[in-house]
Amino acid sequence: MPRIVTLRRIVNLVNLSTPAGLLIARIGGCRVKAGPRHLQLASGYRISFPYAGAFTVGNVLIARGDWDTLTSQDRGLLPHEEGHTWQWMALGPLFLPVYTAAMVWSWVRTGDRSSANWFEIRAGLESGGYRRRELRPIWRRRRPG
Repeated sequence: MPRIVTLRRIVNLVNLSTPAGLLIARIGGCRVKAGPRHLQLASGYRISFPYAGAFTVGNVLIARGDWDTLTSQDRGLLPHEEGHTWQWMALGPLFLPVYTAAMVWSWVRTGDRSSANWFEIRAGLESGGYRRRELRPIWRRRRPG
């Protein structure tokens, strides 16, 4: 295992994001199994929030469906969600408010929560199942008169 992957595992444990992810998975009724590269794959999430087919907290990748089925249907999903583990490593608990701000920015700029969301773009927008939408102007020019 590359040292940086082991470091990510340790940092996400120490910053409590992975323990939080395991707690969320447990509360959501998930089955958790070890995945590749020190990831924990949680399947069968039953709570309606957040509105996503899959999401990541620390090194825990949480999905409504089964990870084996999901990855056989979409090979880009696991690498996309793993991309978010590095973001958790960098920001720790600050990830949630900063990600929320990025979602709001994306909604203002595109009308959806992901197209202009820096975190989704960096994790691989299309591999996460998102479509890129056109940016819309923030301010419209007022006509004189």
